[in-house]
Amino acid sequence: MNLSKREFLQVMGAGTMAGMNLGAWAEASAATAANGLYDLPKFGQVSLLHMTDCHAQLKPIYFREPNINLGIGSMKGQLPHLVGEHLLRFARVRPGSAEAHALTYLDFEKAARRYGKVGGFAHLATLVRRMKASRPGALLLDGGDTWQGSGTCLWTQGQDMVDACKLLGVDVMTGHWEFTLGMERVKAIIEKDFAGKIDFVAQNVKTTDFGDPVFKPYVIREINGVPCAIIGQAFPYTPIANPRYLVADWEFGIQDENMQKMVDEVRGKGAQVVVVLSHNGMDVDLKMAGRVSGIDAIMGGHTHDGMPVATLVPNKTGKTIVTNAGSNGKFLGVLDFEVKDKKVSDFRYKLLPVFSNMLPADPAMDALIARVRAPYEKQLNEVLAVSEGLLYRRGNFNGTGDQLLVDALMDVQGADLAFSPGFRWGTTLLPGQAITREWLLDMTATTYSYATVTEMSGEMIKTIMEDVADNLFNPDPYYQQGGDMVRVGGMSYAVDPSARMGSRISDMRLKGQLIEAGKRYKVAGWAPVAEEARHQKLKPVWEVVEQWLQSQGGKVGTRRLNAPKVSGVHPNPGYVA
Repeated sequence: MNLSKREFLQVMGAGTMAGMNLGAWAEASAATAANGLYDLPKFGQVSLLHMTDCHAQLKPIYFREPNINLGIGSMKGQLPHLVGEHLLRFARVRPGSAEAHALTYLDFEKAARRYGKVGGFAHLATLVRRMKASRPGALLLDGGDTWQGSGTCLWTQGQDMVDACKLLGVDVMTGHWEFTLGMERVKAIIEKDFAGKIDFVAQNVKTTDFGDPVFKPYVIREINGVPCAIIGQAFPYTPIANPRYLVADWEFGIQDENMQKMVDEVRGKGAQVVVVLSHNGMDVDLKMAGRVSGIDAIMGGHTHDGMPVATLVPNKTGKTIVTNAGSNGKFLGVLDFEVKDKKVSDFRYKLLPVFSNMLPADPAMDALIARVRAPYEKQLNEVLAVSEGLLYRRGNFNGTGDQLLVDALMDVQGADLAFSPGFRWGTTLLPGQAITREWLLDMTATTYSYATVTEMSGEMIKTIMEDVADNLFNPDPYYQQGGDMVRVGGMSYAVDPSARMGSRISDMRLKGQLIEAGKRYKVAGWAPVAEEARHQKLKPVWEVVEQWLQSQGGKVGTRRLNAPKVSGVHPNPGYVA
């Protein structure tokens, strides 16, 4: 794609215009604010709407963005590795505005009480319908991580989300956590529920025996007379980050060469707009955009980065737009293309926050949500305790929600230390809110959430920590798997993200004493990827944590965050202590 000299102003202006709208309407009524915030003028002939990583959150939630999202090497100081005021200054968003709250952790408790909850499929549906009405022919793209992340999704094997997405009007989808439902379930949904309604695309998933495509690699849809190709890119490291046995017959990977082949193929079939619907993670998307030519835009997910500004990446034939639409249903990306002479000549991009008190609930979606939740409402709403402090997950090194989990695992299981995976999904509770079974499942619900207790040597503990740190901080994005650092309870440590592999972790201590390489320690954890775990009759982690919550006398005190000592990266606009 080749853009005009206005491209810089266009990219920077995306955040500016949105920030001005939100700031101007911040004190208005919900209805008036919605008119100001969501009144986007139509542009061009082709429009794509993008949601990703909703993690089965059908109801409005609170969600705190990270205060630590480090960029290492060439990514230091670049999107998506800007947090707080650094991100607001880059995107020209006014501090204190509704958009500033949606994008950052700043003054989170105060802003959350002021602006209310975000997301919720009934409210998202209203916004999607509004955007489609103003943009005839617009397609809704789902970047995946949709059929996982809640109690109802786990108990219905994703059926609640499948039904909700069909009603929402999703047109094209790719995946990641969907695959943890198992191969048979995924194929059944695509071949039965999605047939004739939703295209599931992934160019980088093939059979392990003969290398045959498992899914359609792309789909070509005509929008207002313009042929548009959507190429799917599923999460390339699924068999590593998640249990291999759940996708035993499929192989994944980034597969740049095949991506280039697919781009050339759809161009050869007449596609005038080529978009990749990706679940790579944003850093991987940025690298791919520079290596594969002929892509107009990569609309990405996986790393949960809500980016108010599109990034333009040069490659040998032009430039590629890279965007990421956050998580938990709290954003909807809107990308408009102007097409002239059978190619993209200009674009507009907006990332719209979904504020549930500014968007009325769509009646049909509201009714569907009530229906799918009805059999489980009593279980979901049971109060296990009340939190006296803020409980959140996101951040490179720890969150108070995970601190609660590791504290509970150590206490109930008598462990010396505990690990909690560096998942980025999970919702936020404000001080004084009830810790319900629903919230606990929002933080832990997977198809392999077994609670474990394992004896490990100090050497093995160090190896695990180094391995996860390399997955997160390797300077080559193609060696990153997304997610955050494993959360640690009971053990302090230091980390230098800029160090070489195997040398990032140091000064590991238990109760002030250095961890000894040859000594064995009792380590609690959950979500093991090894197949033998599912045959060991282990309790699901939520049962263990629930036992601890019910022993706390109705209240859980503010969690003391076990954060590592971080060196080698300061100053860094992706780090605010």
